[in-house]
Amino acid sequence: MSLILTPLEKAVASLELALQQPKNEFIRDAVIQRFEYTYELCWKMLRRKLIEDQGEAHVVMLSRRELFRMAAEYGFIADTQRWITYHRARNETSHLYDEKKAEEVFRVATEFLPDAQALLSILEQRNVD
Repeated sequence: MSLILTPLEKAVASLELALQQPKNEFIRDAVIQRFEYTYELCWKMLRRKLIEDQGEAHVVMLSRRELFRMAAEYGFIADTQRWITYHRARNETSHLYDEKKAEEVFRVATEFLPDAQALLSILEQRNVD
């Protein structure tokens, strides 16, 4: 069974488009929102692919940190710690009440895009199997 990657493809493209715009408060907020749902799709697709490849029993009970370690072990992501940073930033998005936090999440979102694109590329390659 192969993953349907269209939603992730669209989310990554949407984040990329937002990051190409001249930055202002509205673009920053759009980037943060697009980061949120792109991150969510990334880890969920990653989890589905690991379940497909490794079996549900090996993946279902993993914490996010353990899931990212497994993903790195199997070559889906390059750096576990960066993905943990993305997870923390995603958690911060529900608490964005000040400029400093918003700016930090925006910065993380800019770092996240290449990793999201790389994950999408790997999922596309391995989805053919």
